[in-house]
Amino acid sequence: MTVVLVVIDVVSALGLLFLVLLHSGRGGGLSDMFGGGFGTQAAGSTVIEKNLDRLTIVAALIFAFSTLALALLLDSS
Repeated sequence: MTVVLVVIDVVSALGLLFLVLLHSGRGGGLSDMFGGGFGTQAAGSTVIEKNLDRLTIVAALIFAFSTLALALLLDSS
């Protein structure tokens, strides 16, 4: 069980790192790479950015719960 949780934790951490780096800062980002610059001016944010936000939140929740489960599992043994 511990090995499975460690693998989930590491994979989710790397995925979270990748997703956070895809977010746009002040300048370009993933949405600008695919031509979303025009949509940002009109609507405030594009569909790609909203989906990227959702994926980042899901990855963060998986990382948080797997880290918590791993800590509880290692503390009890």
